[in-house]
Amino acid sequence: MKRFCPPLAFLTPRTGETPVTPTIFTHIFDNGLALVAEPSEGAESAAFTFLVPAGCSYDPPNRAGLAGLVCEMTIRGCGTRDSRSFVHDLEILGVERGESVGIALASYSGATIHDHLAEALDIYADLLRRPRLPADQLEASRQVCLLELASIDDDPVHKLMLELRRQHYPDPWGRNSHGNVDTLNQITIGDITRFHASQFQPNGTIVGVAGKIEWPAVVDQIGELFGDWEPVKGMALETTENIECVRHLEMPSNQTQIGIAYSSVPYRHPDYFQAWGAVGVLGGGMSARLFTEVRERRGLCYSVQASLNTQRDRAAVLCYAGTTSDRAQETLDVLHQELVRLGQGIRADELSRLKARIKSSLIMQQESSSARSGAIAHEWYHLGRARTLDEISRLVDNLSAESINAFLAAHPPKDFTVLTMGPEPLELPRAVS
Repeated sequence: MKRFCPPLAFLTPRTGETPVTPTIFTHIFDNGLALVAEPSEGAESAAFTFLVPAGCSYDPPNRAGLAGLVCEMTIRGCGTRDSRSFVHDLEILGVERGESVGIALASYSGATIHDHLAEALDIYADLLRRPRLPADQLEASRQVCLLELASIDDDPVHKLMLELRRQHYPDPWGRNSHGNVDTLNQITIGDITRFHASQFQPNGTIVGVAGKIEWPAVVDQIGELFGDWEPVKGMALETTENIECVRHLEMPSNQTQIGIAYSSVPYRHPDYFQAWGAVGVLGGGMSARLFTEVRERRGLCYSVQASLNTQRDRAAVLCYAGTTSDRAQETLDVLHQELVRLGQGIRADELSRLKARIKSSLIMQQESSSARSGAIAHEWYHLGRARTLDEISRLVDNLSAESINAFLAAHPPKDFTVLTMGPEPLELPRAVS
């Protein structure tokens, strides 16, 4: 739902504060809240990201979509502000904001000119700790969530990839944060308030701040706003393995959507960048293998891609191809063939093109305070530390065809999860079936 070897740390004068690098600072408050910050002297903006352990994996089975509905309700007024004054006050400050719910986390982010950062953080302290959760706006919030859910049916690619994740990952790690119509309609205001009370907590919450900031001032303000937030014991999660590896969803259409997933290593794994490099060669742009072989050379599909989806303790490579129904079988066969061929290794020239693309991306990210606040917060979630863009760039530079091929030899694509969506089921390649 709505959307990387650290150097030696050094101590600062404030007790207990340890910057991970000379440009990234961290502080852990007594209640468990983690603050990560990256000052940038050249910026005029400041941005923040709050990651809260309130993702859809915590939805009760009969209340799927609860986390998303709670997120919608929290922005309908907080503290002394009703829904209208909440929006008005953020607009006066020029805050560009965003909210999203993922599997494990709910994310609240904002960016503004640096002079307005303190006031914006004041408002978000109310949002996280003192939302009004007005009962008279529950139905309006529910309708927003139902409309978002309905929109998935109009986007077959989105629908396929949501279903592919659900099919591949064990429950609750493959859930769709939108829920379903039946469970959304059963959610009460009591469900909303109980979920907020149990999951919106300092222990497990991460705050990322980046841009033109003064580190001591940010620590002091976050301490004042959140230091007395009492930790609570959140919901426990149980994992249930899925057993359905191959599935077809019938859909009357002239098109067929094809999804293939296989397990990989998560972000915290030492070989993550080797896995990431392999997937980049496979499906990371118009020079990648899937685009050139499946789309350009053979003309089998109108869209094809692959990406590495990572959670904290698990990851998967998710592949997609969209094609006409009369070419669907050949598309599936060639897509599978390219996945198997990836296990045989990559070439140095393929990796060189990938490195050029990612360096451009890193440069652009460096220019965005919003991107950096989110990136360092997520790094802390995955690693318990944050890395600078220079460190990440060095990791990319150190990639080689030899290191990636060694990884692929030990972790070849296999044990595929296959999902097709269209008028007729397809015959599975022998290595899959």
